[in-house]
Amino acid sequence: MGEKSAQKRKYILEVARKVFVEKGFKNVTMKDIVDACGISRGGLYLYFDSTEQILMEVLQIEADETDDVFTKQIAREDTAADILTLFLKEQKKELLQNKDNLTVAVYEYFFAHQTTDKNNMLRKQFDAGVRVIEKLIEDGIASGEFYCENPKGAAANIMFVLEGMKIDAQTFGVTEKMVDEQLLYIMQGLIIDV
Repeated sequence: MGEKSAQKRKYILEVARKVFVEKGFKNVTMKDIVDACGISRGGLYLYFDSTEQILMEVLQIEADETDDVFTKQIAREDTAADILTLFLKEQKKELLQNKDNLTVAVYEYFFAHQTTDKNNMLRKQFDAGVRVIEKLIEDGIASGEFYCENPKGAAANIMFVLEGMKIDAQTFGVTEKMVDEQLLYIMQGLIIDV
């Protein structure tokens, strides 16, 4: 793919993201994306076959960007507690910016396309989050920062709390105080008082 084609593809994905944020997934058509991009129908189909394919690529880009931002903020001397705190702060930012995220589109898509196979991107992201948090907890236990008898169970619990708050943020709303209370509760459950 040439540079011009790569730029056009990137442009379509950026615009499509805005359409998904505004309309969710189930109400978005290829025509909506064509209109928003100001391109021909054939121009869109040159790059993408369906709204599903576009959403999956948008989600992959977001996941990669989130990983990059998080990884760049970690310093060599950061402790497991520092890294977990940073991770939770990033989650807080996402929870409180509920006007410009894809949560509704993601859940609409996965409710409509219920899949139990290993290709379920939402499941993969959840499981990857559990593995990262589990490793941080294990590192924190090894360094004497954390106490936890079941790191994998605690990591899964943290991810379930975060996913629940994402839904809450979209349905009845969450305040910064509500998010802070839950994140503090998570950290208090792990930190060893010195």
